[in-house]
Amino acid sequence: MPLLEVEDLKTYFHTREGVVRAVDGVSFDVDAGETVGIVGESGSGKSVTCYSLLKLIPQPPGKIEGGRAMFDGKDLLALSESRMRAIRGKRIGLIFQDPMTSLNPYLKISTQLIEPLLLHESLSKSEALDRAIKELDAVGIPEPEKRIHSYPHEFSGGMRQRVMIAMALITRPEILIADEPTTALDVTIQRQVLDLIKTRQDELGTAVIFITHDLAVVSEVCDRVNVMYAGRFVERAPVADLFSAPRHPYTRALQRSIPAMQEKGEQLYTIPGLPPNLAQPIDGCSFAPRCEFSGDNESCHSGGQPQLVEASPEHWVQHCRGCVEV
Repeated sequence: MPLLEVEDLKTYFHTREGVVRAVDGVSFDVDAGETVGIVGESGSGKSVTCYSLLKLIPQPPGKIEGGRAMFDGKDLLALSESRMRAIRGKRIGLIFQDPMTSLNPYLKISTQLIEPLLLHESLSKSEALDRAIKELDAVGIPEPEKRIHSYPHEFSGGMRQRVMIAMALITRPEILIADEPTTALDVTIQRQVLDLIKTRQDELGTAVIFITHDLAVVSEVCDRVNVMYAGRFVERAPVADLFSAPRHPYTRALQRSIPAMQEKGEQLYTIPGLPPNLAQPIDGCSFAPRCEFSGDNESCHSGGQPQLVEASPEHWVQHCRGCVEV
């Protein structure tokens, strides 16, 4: 039985321009100890999906319109705020995208790091501080006894990300949501952060939901991958299958966008056009206006949005009749 099972999640934002369908019928599951990736361009709905699970969507303008998220026999979407607080930060941890804006610049690292322990485990401040120092040491912060009393601006970008990882894992959560944890870091620090998350995952047995726009990172860290576009999953598959036999044109376009896939000296590939306006109704495949295979094919541009079908064992793809073979 999956540790987390999400069914038909829908999160909409009610704005002056209309109803933005940021997440429009997403389903996936996560098993204990595995890493599940959610990949797609900025604005595709990746972060909103996971913030919805923790009920961190600002309401209004956001609203979870439907779906279920079963965790330990409980539907997270139906829990009261008081019951969610017992899970959020304790049993499900979250690494935010930007540690500089996520950490409070007015508070020392020690104050921010021990807060989950004081809230969820009722430790004394001295006990919590000792555990926080050990956690900083585990994530590779040098001289943790001294650095724990520093402020966020006294750390480099990579060190701040390590602090965020320590903060998310200090309560030994069963699930860790990593929201683009390597964004804005140089390649060397990216590698260190990915290795650190994997090491701590192996030590604690934590399942990881890894959100990113970088398929190259997905290929290294994930067991299964969900490719997201315009608020919906267009392809779901084990990572080896996704890279050896991608079926959806958007997935293939993302792969072509990986710099390492380009011939030296050639112009880097970019996906033409822009994602659709999610406040407007979409008839047909949402990727059709940008797809090099759709052209004037009427079946790509009409007939309602295509549904996911199982093209091969455990490999699901959004069946656009004009350009996806199943």
